[in-house]
This record gives sequence, structure tokens and C-alpha cells, in this order.
Amino acid sequence: MNFLTELREGLGISWSAIRGNKLRSVLTTLGIVIGIVTVTLMGTAIQGLNGAFLKNVSSIGADVFYVERFDWFGGSENAWRKMQKRPKITLVQEQALERQLTLARAVAPVAYSDEAVKYQKRRAGSVRIIGTTEQYVFTSSVAVASGRFLSTGEAGGGRPVCVIGSEVATNLFQAADPLGQRITIDDRPFEVIGVLEHQGSFLGLFSLDNQVIVPLPQFTSAFWRNPDYQIQVKVKSPDEMDDAKEELRSTLRKIRRLAPEDVDNFGINQQDQFVALFHRLGGTIAAVGLFVTGLSLFVGGIGIMNIMFVSVAERTREIGIRKAIGAKRRTILVQFLLEAATICLIGGLIALGIAWPLTLLMQSFLPATMSLLVVSIALLVSLLTGLLSGFFPAWRAARMNPVDALRNE
Repeated sequence: MNFLTELREGLGISWSAIRGNKLRSVLTTLGIVIGIVTVTLMGTAIQGLNGAFLKNVSSIGADVFYVERFDWFGGSENAWRKMQKRPKITLVQEQALERQLTLARAVAPVAYSDEAVKYQKRRAGSVRIIGTTEQYVFTSSVAVASGRFLSTGEAGGGRPVCVIGSEVATNLFQAADPLGQRITIDDRPFEVIGVLEHQGSFLGLFSLDNQVIVPLPQFTSAFWRNPDYQIQVKVKSPDEMDDAKEELRSTLRKIRRLAPEDVDNFGINQQDQFVALFHRLGGTIAAVGLFVTGLSLFVGGIGIMNIMFVSVAERTREIGIRKAIGAKRRTILVQFLLEAATICLIGGLIALGIAWPLTLLMQSFLPATMSLLVVSIALLVSLLTGLLSGFFPAWRAARMNPVDALRNE
């Protein structure tokens, strides 16, 4: 008898045993169902959160450096206090960087403020006002849906024009065309020359569509005369990120007149910092989830092992007869392993049937996604749990002495 024949015969016997003890089989699968539901929901949540995070953080740009007075993740409270004492990033320093950097494709000074924006009788409060130059369209992820972005002449001359986000356009103009219309920001008129494409929110903290971009001279004259600038530097090639960062750092140290022994009094931030932090947090969440899942599967596995020992004890005489007529140890081992694995696979399929609607429910408050990978992992875990749990009972059955087994009543 070859292995494939043994496998086919073992599957038939296993399925007959499962159908012959329906209630016991159902009760046995409960522990596995709970464990696999936990595995599936954890996998869908982590995969969904990971995809949503990467989509959100892509707005930062993988090939863009953000020079600021503060490091995004400064560490301790004491370190944060020290950063507050750093001198501001100035427009003069940005202009010097723009002249001296050789590995940068674009350099844009950026200043932020929150103001109320009005159009006729409609009003939008706490809109992010961004003062910048025409280079911002290269350093940021913004794209113009209609109209155009700031021109070089408008950015430098300070003509009162603006580019608005899609949320601002909807709130103020509803279905009307905003191009050419005048809005007021803090009672100052600005002509709308462009509307940005929809971007969504950044990590759920604030909307990237609730913004208005104005020329930097207009920003400094109307909202904040001496802002604490952010300088966005887009690198020519992603392959030159390390060299570009070192050039940026050394150039900025020279511009800010730092001695060789002085520590940097500025931060060079980039997308990788967010990704690294998320992976650390995601690793912690996954470890906790893995512990809970492992505990559920362990309990379920112990239940299956006990039931399989009972099954072996009840079928001792059957095992003795099969061995007496020539069944090998391997044949008996495969038979009981298949029985345990089949019970677990059935439990896994039931668990997926339960997890699917729960995933749909989770999508109302979490970006959960049940992908083919998650389903495959869940079924694989079910199969492995069955094989591991059923091994010792199957091994015991395979090593039975046929004479002693036939004496069993």
C-alpha cells in the first residue's frame, strides 16, 4: 500500500469517525474556533491599520526632508524643553539653503496658521493657512484638481491669491465653481486660483483638505510677521537620500554658525521616523495579540489532544484488528493525525465564517481588511494545531501491541 492510498483511506476513516461522534466533534472544535477567530481578527486589524498608516504617511513623501526647530520624536520631556530654546528657522536661512544645496530638486519655506475663512455668508473655522512658495507643489504631495498652483511671480510678489483644499471648496462654495471667486481670510481678500485634489486626513489627526495655500509674503504681512519656518527639501534621487541628508546637515550647521563641537540646534525629519515608530507600536500590539491567540489555541489544542486520547481508547480493539491484518504503524499514525487535522480545519472554516461578518462590523471604526493572506494563515494555523495536538494520541495508537489491543473489550 503506497502513501497516497494510506492517505485516502485514512481520510475516509477519519471522516467516518467524526460523523459518528458529531456532538463530541462540535464541542472539540469550539476551542479552535475561538482561537482562529482571534487570529483572523487580529490579522485583519493589523493588516488594515498597516495599509491605512502607510497610505496616510505617504503624504509626507519618502524623498523629502523637513527641517524644523524641533525633532518630531524628541524623546524625554527634558529634551523637548531644550529644543524649545533653539533659535528659530528663518527665511534667510532657507534662501541660503536653496542657493547652496546641490542634491536638492526643490526647497520650500513653509509657515502655518489657523484662521477663519469666509465666502459671502458662509464661514469655515480653524482652516490651516499655509504660507509658502511655488516650490511647495514639488516638496509636498498636493496636486491641483482644477485651476493652477502659485506661479513664481505670485509667490514672490505677494499677489493676494490662494489655492484651497477640497474640503474648503465644498464648505464655502458647495456645488459652485470657486475659481476666480474672492474669499476672506481674517478679513483679507484672496482670489481663488486653484482647488487641490482630495487627500484625506493625516493619521486621523487633521484633515489635509481643510487648508488654504497663500504666497509667503501675504502670509507674513497678514497673519504672522516672524513665523517659525519649516523648510521642506525634496531630494533629486531617492538613491541619494543619505548623501543629501549629510549635505543638508553640514550646510545648515554652517548657515546657523555652529562650531564643530556644538550639537545640532535643528531637526531633520523624514517619513522613515513615522514608519519606524509605527513598526515599534505595531510590534507591541502584535506581541500582545500573539499571546492572547496562542493562549486560545493552546487551550483548544489541549482539548483536541484529550478528545483524541479518548478516541484512541474507545477504538483500541479496531486498532488491534487493523494491525493484526497488516496495517503498519505509519498507517495508524496517519489515520489519527488526519482525524485531528480535519477537526481543526473544520473549526478553522467555521471560524472564518464567523470572522467575516465581524470584520465587516470592524470596518465601521477600524480599517480592517480580510485578505487572502490572512485567510491562508488562519487555515494553516488550524492545520498545524491539529497535527501538533493529535501527534501524541496518534503515536500512542501507532505503537499499540496488536495482541494487547485485541484483548481490550
